Parts: sequence; structure tokens; C-alpha cells
Amino acid sequence: MGVFSRLAQLIRSNLNDLISRSEDPEKMLNQVVLDMNNQLVEAKKQVAASIADEKRLAKQLDQEVANAQEWERRAMLALRAGNEPLAKEALARKREYDELTATLKDQWTKQKTAVEQLKKALRLLNDKIEEAKRKRNVLIARKKRAEAQRAIQETMSGLRDQSAFETFDRMSQKIDQIEAEAEAESDLAEEYTGDTLSSQFQQLERTHSADDDLVALKRKMGILPPEEASIPAPVQTRVEAPPPPMEKTEQVKDQEELAAALEELEAEHGEEKRKAGR
Repeated sequence: MGVFSRLAQLIRSNLNDLISRSEDPEKMLNQVVLDMNNQLVEAKKQVAASIADEKRLAKQLDQEVANAQEWERRAMLALRAGNEPLAKEALARKREYDELTATLKDQWTKQKTAVEQLKKALRLLNDKIEEAKRKRNVLIARKKRAEAQRAIQETMSGLRDQSAFETFDRMSQKIDQIEAEAEAESDLAEEYTGDTLSSQFQQLERTHSADDDLVALKRKMGILPPEEASIPAPVQTRVEAPPPPMEKTEQVKDQEELAAALEELEAEHGEEKRKAGR
């Protein structure tokens, strides 16, 4: 039973050391579980040795019982042969084996009880170690969650720092300045190259278009009267005498013949369609 008390003391000392020291909890928990497993292996070896002792005592007890039975059989054999002194000596030897058997039986009983207790304690210890493993996993998960939460809080604290936003504002102002300088350089380039006539006409067209839109909106709202439709002025037509008839040229004749051929083809095509429809 000493091994289990030492193991319990080791577990308590490791847990206390884990609480008091500032090492990485995950590494410490893994080390504690590793130590527990090593001690469990040693405990299993000692329990196995106790079980072997119990089996050895049981075999020796069976052997001594068999020896006592054998000397009893010899005593009976001597009595059948009429040799009482030999029978007494055989019974005396049997008594020695009976006493040894009683002693071994008492030892075997105690050893068997101890083995059962050791097995029970070993199962309990194994359950405790499995529970410790599960707790280790939970604690490690809690540690990682706390670390993630701490990282988020640190990031949020960094975002709350006004210097970051001041940097954004400063960069925005700088970009505005760059854009203004670029526009100024463009205006200067147009001014010194003399190519301002095109831009003046573009400005005039934009202004005229805006004026037309404003007038149209005022007429739509009734502020101005609707635009009157302009009446075109009558066009003086001059009657000319028809030209004198001219003789048909060869080109006109060819056009008339082509038109007649086309009419004939269309008539034939219409007749075929009519017949097909029947």
C-alpha cells in the first residue's frame, strides 16, 4: 500500500507546484499526467508481484495439503499391516504438514485479501488518472480561450489608441494635398501651353446646357409659359412647264424590259404558291 500513498503524495505535490510556480500551465499539466502514468506503471508492477506471491502461496498450500493427505494414507496403510508404531510416526509427520498447512493458509488468506485491495486501489487510481487527463484537456482549452480573449483585448486596446486614428487623418490630409497640387499643376500646364480656347468652349457649352435645363424645368413647373410652336413660312413654288417629250433611250428601254421580266417572274411564283395551297 506504500506505493499508492507515495503516488498520492506525488500528485498533491505536483499539483501544488503547478499552482505556485509560474511555468506554462499546459506544459506543467502534461508533465503531471506523464508522471502519473509512470507511477501507474510502477504500481501495476507491484500489484502484479503481489498477485504472483498470492499464487505461489496457493500452490504451496495445495502441496502441503497433498503431503498431509499422503502421510495419512501411509498411516492407514501401516495400520492395515498391523504396524502401529509406524502408523504413529506417519501420523506425527502428517501433523507437521497440517500445522504448516494452517500457517500457509493464514498467509495465503491475508495475501489474497491484500491483492484484492490492491486491485481495487489500482482501478481507483487508474480512474483518477483518466479523470486528471480529462481535466487537463479542459484546463488547456480554458487556457487557450483565455489567451485568445487576451489577444483580442490587446488588439481592441490598440485600436482605442488615438494615435492610430490620428495617423489615418494625417494621411488623408496628405493625400488631399497631393490631389490639390496635381490639379494646380494641370491648370498651370494648360495656362502656359496656351491651349485654353478648348477649355473655354467646353465651359461655355456646359453653361448653355445648364441654362437650357433650367428653362425647361421652369416651363414644366409653370413659372414660364410653354414654348410656342414655330410656324414655317410658306414656300413660294414656281410652276414650270413640263419638258417636251423625249424619245426613249436605249437605257430606258432596258429598264422597262427588266421590270416587265420581274413582274412576269412574280406572277409565275404567285401561281405556283396558289397551286401548292390547294
